[in-house]
Amino acid sequence: MKFIITIVIFLLTTFSTIAQQKWNLQTIVNHAMANNINVKLSDVQAKMASINYKQSKLGQYPNANFNSNTGINSGSNQDPTTFSRITQTYISAGLQLQTSADIFNFFSKQNTIASNQWELKAAEASTEKIKNDIALTAANAYLQILLSKEQENITAVQIQQTQAQLTNTRKQVNAGALPELNATQLEAQLAQDSVNYISAKGNTTQAILTLKSYLNIDAAAAFEVETPPVEKIPVEPIAALQPEYVYDLAVKNLPQQRYNDYKLKAAKKNEAATKAGMYPTISTYASLGSSYIAAKQPAYIFGGYQYNGQKVNISGTDYFVSSPDFVKSGYTKSANFTKQISDNFKQSVGITISVPILNGGAFKSNYLRSKLNIATITLQKEQDNQKLKQDIYQAYNAALIAYEKFTASKKMVDINQLNLSYATKRFNVGMLGTFDLITTQNNLLRAKLQYTQNQFDYVFKMKVLEFYKGMGLKL
Repeated sequence: MKFIITIVIFLLTTFSTIAQQKWNLQTIVNHAMANNINVKLSDVQAKMASINYKQSKLGQYPNANFNSNTGINSGSNQDPTTFSRITQTYISAGLQLQTSADIFNFFSKQNTIASNQWELKAAEASTEKIKNDIALTAANAYLQILLSKEQENITAVQIQQTQAQLTNTRKQVNAGALPELNATQLEAQLAQDSVNYISAKGNTTQAILTLKSYLNIDAAAAFEVETPPVEKIPVEPIAALQPEYVYDLAVKNLPQQRYNDYKLKAAKKNEAATKAGMYPTISTYASLGSSYIAAKQPAYIFGGYQYNGQKVNISGTDYFVSSPDFVKSGYTKSANFTKQISDNFKQSVGITISVPILNGGAFKSNYLRSKLNIATITLQKEQDNQKLKQDIYQAYNAALIAYEKFTASKKMVDINQLNLSYATKRFNVGMLGTFDLITTQNNLLRAKLQYTQNQFDYVFKMKVLEFYKGMGLKL
């Protein structure tokens, strides 16, 4: 009984630990890259590219096929062993082993193998790109959760402050020192603060649901994230993230650029393979075969000579021509299977030269399409590089603007905090109305919320630049 109780306690503790697991950026990114549906789909495509590559390598080796057939034949047929015409029902069987191999095809297969190899590398780079994209998206969603939680905390503190002021004001109203309007205004502000808190809490829930979708986690599953102070999130100095320097690193290291490089190399090898298809192919072949027939063969005996109706003249004398006469005496059984297979065994070997002459322009069209494909990929590569450079410069500019907004909003918080301090003192001595105090409090609340939003926006934009630089994602 004690053993069972121990097991139950252990299981409950384990489940509790799992339920209380907190997700940080590293666990979120790792889980997203391993479980996101888009990542899994891309991984399937990479596996298909791997199969194509392996199959093209196996295509270098000779083909070998074994054929066997058995059938019942009736009516007028050709004996497959003697090739004479027979009219009867019989069972036949055939065995054949064939092989063939290309001797020279202007390196078509070698270029196809190389093309498929680069296609495999491109598929792997595509998977890596999708992983990076989902990692960046998940990191942004994680920062949105941190922002929402921070705004939730700010609005919660605001409720506490308003509640404390309402309690103090209600005492003064009850004592007749202040009119009822003061308490009513604070009650209205408390209701508004509660709405702000509920809205912030709803934003947190929505941000968590969004992140769960990226992680491919059930929306109903328990989920809690670590909330490190945003001030402690390491950020590279902006001077170390100059856009031209970041672009030079990104164009060499990002998977999208590697993907384009691999696709271009694959296209060039495919062009060489399709060009080889327009030239002759030399191959060799060999086969081994035999046949069997289960049929009754007619048996004949010599029955003398019979005049056949013809005569010849030799030196003026006519001679009648006679032919041997064979009389059918019945049927003989066919030789057994092993003997016929041995007696009918045949072999062949040879060389084939295949020269394409008229094929509806298929080979030339394939070659022309491969050249156009190279042009398309080259332009796509140039376009992606231009977009990457534009994105990096825009991200750098956005980071500068975000930093300036973050700095300005910090000053706004300090100023509004000081204003509230003065307003509170004046309110406490009856020199400031409740409405003016509430307005000052709201100004501070908006400044704090804006400051928090600008702070997270700055951090994320800096993380994007660090990501382009190749530093990965870290908080």
